Amino acid sequence: MRCPYCGNDDTQVKDSRPTEDSGAIRRRRICNACGGRFTTFERVQLRDLTVVKKSGRKVPFDREKLSRSVFTALRKRSVDPERVERMLSGIVRQLESLGDVEITSDQIGDYAMEGLKGLDDVAFVRFASVYKNFSAADDFRSFLSELAHSDERDIQVDDD
Repeated sequence: MRCPYCGNDDTQVKDSRPTEDSGAIRRRRICNACGGRFTTFERVQLRDLTVVKKSGRKVPFDREKLSRSVFTALRKRSVDPERVERMLSGIVRQLESLGDVEITSDQIGDYAMEGLKGLDDVAFVRFASVYKNFSAADDFRSFLSELAHSDERDIQVDDD
């Protein structure tokens, strides 16, 4: 594994343990050249997914890109990283279980929004603002209004 600090290929595993949901192996590593310490995760990948962008362009699915987007939305929010990793793993499992090797960027965004809604309301709105391409304050107002109405419908359904 290449060191993220100096680029050296000579790194050593110091500690390995399964994640809380046993969906991955967490490895603490140290670089033998610079002494830098970092963590890697080893996960099962059922199939190679291809993302079909809105432009029609096709690119390989990149879990790290999804992770960066989610963690950007969660910046300065107090959400346990293990919960975020479980959510990300769940999104990937859902995408893999669709049965198709080609998935749309909209499907990924919808699953991410659904997951963030259950983790943190602020991160959910942050992610939605980028995903839905908000350009003005009115976009936020109408989105939050729609969200409030859908929550009211959910509560009415639950009361029955």
